[in-house]
Amino acid sequence: MSTNLSVIDLDRNLQPPLYAKRGLALVRGEGAYLYDSDGNKYLDMMSNYGVAILGHAHPKHTAAIQHQAATLISCHQSFANDQRSEFLQTLAGMLPDQLESIFLSNSGTEAVEAALKFAWVSTGKSKLVATKRAYHGRTMGALSATGEKKYRDPFAGSLAQAEHVTFGDLEALDATVDDDTAAIVLEPIQGEGGIHVAPPGYLASVKEIAQQRGARLVFDEIQTGFRTGKLAACEHDHVTPDILVLAKGLAAGVPIGATAVTKEIAESLGGGVHGTTFGGNPLASAAGLATLNAINDEDLFTKSAEVGDYLLQRLNALQHPKIRDIRGRGMMIGIELKGRVTPVLKGLQENGVLALPAGNLVLRFLPPLILTKEQADTAVDTLASVLG
Repeated sequence: MSTNLSVIDLDRNLQPPLYAKRGLALVRGEGAYLYDSDGNKYLDMMSNYGVAILGHAHPKHTAAIQHQAATLISCHQSFANDQRSEFLQTLAGMLPDQLESIFLSNSGTEAVEAALKFAWVSTGKSKLVATKRAYHGRTMGALSATGEKKYRDPFAGSLAQAEHVTFGDLEALDATVDDDTAAIVLEPIQGEGGIHVAPPGYLASVKEIAQQRGARLVFDEIQTGFRTGKLAACEHDHVTPDILVLAKGLAAGVPIGATAVTKEIAESLGGGVHGTTFGGNPLASAAGLATLNAINDEDLFTKSAEVGDYLLQRLNALQHPKIRDIRGRGMMIGIELKGRVTPVLKGLQENGVLALPAGNLVLRFLPPLILTKEQADTAVDTLASVLG
């Protein structure tokens, strides 16, 4: 193997072609900015798909990781650990009171897998009801709930029983959920599907349907978690699910997942029903604890909600003819375009702003919670320039 290959060439040549590459090698981050291998600076409006909620190299987060790496990295959950216990206690104090028990894993898709297994075991049922355009992960259980055909079709014969209805359509949901349904699985705001916010009253009505049919209500807050001015987007609607799933920003960049359940569900789970070697390890727990402490100490829910509202106002004020719709909440915003999003993403990148797609037509902003109004202005002004 040639040692003269660039970072980008090595990345492409040594991995299977599973991702649409951006032609950029990111090597460093600081605050709300990322730097490539040539030293170019980019405003980060994507947070590594919603993960880096504290931005990059946050001092207290970095210090917590460094300290724990020098103390103890791994500890199976058959043993207690000080970092894990403190992290769980802090997270439990921020969750709705009904969610009393938390299973820790390593990613969003793992947290969804746990949620589905807990629903299946606690109800004795097997059917899932989810929504079209939903994204819940790509492992086999989570993929069963995912509503995108491009992810599902190659594995269609191996997936769990699931039916998908249009997001926001209560009549269709009511007709689909029956007495054999183990769980209704929803994102309170669809992320990959285009940043669609649940209509007013929708989540409460879904909970009523779940209770009537004896199904568990699962809210996937992997992407929405921490981004909407609250820990969970469902809190805006005052609706608590039976199972709440968190990941992405929970440890601000360190792999982690959490599946929070009611006491009733927790008590239905026997030893060996589920498990993980790496989940809840001290390193991830220390990073998660530092993340939650930073959110609370720096009042990031309030500040990010204010900047998110400002960002939405600035975007709406553009009144740009190439924009069809703008939607979202807090630091989770979708800009639906009248043409394909790829050229706009490329133009933003060439002008120092990194963003994401959410389908073929939607530009997605998932900035870190530390974003300032001045940085929001930069993002909007750059977008306006790229759109022309």
